[in-house]
Amino acid sequence: MKQRYIRFFKEVFKKDVPLVGGKNASLGEMIKNLSKKGVNIPDGFALTTRAYWRFLKFNKLDKKLKEIFSRFNPKSIKSLQETGKAARKAVLETKFPSDLEKEIVKAYKKLSAKYGENNMNVAVRSSGVAEDAPTTSFAGQFESFLNVSGEQKLLQSIKKCLASAFGDRVIAYRQEKKINHLKFALSVGVQKMVRSDLAGSAGVMFTLDTETGFPNVVLINSVFGPGEEIVKGHLTPDEFY
Repeated sequence: MKQRYIRFFKEVFKKDVPLVGGKNASLGEMIKNLSKKGVNIPDGFALTTRAYWRFLKFNKLDKKLKEIFSRFNPKSIKSLQETGKAARKAVLETKFPSDLEKEIVKAYKKLSAKYGENNMNVAVRSSGVAEDAPTTSFAGQFESFLNVSGEQKLLQSIKKCLASAFGDRVIAYRQEKKINHLKFALSVGVQKMVRSDLAGSAGVMFTLDTETGFPNVVLINSVFGPGEEIVKGHLTPDEFY
């Protein structure tokens, strides 16, 4: 199983964070432990870090990125912007290796069939392997894409997620935390899209007070429409204790 490019959420555990990132590993734990308690969690699958490295090596991006970052001056904002732009452009101008593309399309068709749909709407979400670790938090720095439908749009969105591993903020943060830019892998999650317009609002739930650490409270921040507006800091949410 370790050699596969894709794992469905039911196949991943919290110990698989180095393989699928914190977000996807947590979704796997939720599906296995909460579904039987009546919590309805949208299913999906994760592209593993093996898929990331396969994508890079197939397109010789490992060498290209090494060349780009050899010119990076961390003390210069202009250099940061130029490096990020060049790295993202290099990723977006590539194509998927045929074996990886076939596996992605096969998983997407399987997920769509589970819900009785053709070209089902999905959320394509980045999941960093160092995200929300004890000493790092990349929350909100990688890209996510909502209401993605169709094989080509799915592949395009996954590629954009991979390119977001070289966003200006991400590069600056990795530099600050002394994380090697060329040894940093990214996983991508593909999950059935939730109709937040039917639910009324969407957002983030915490199982403790985020300011004091008090554990006996549930804190919910939410807004009308998709919850990404909270994560990206575009809106001030309603707050519920």
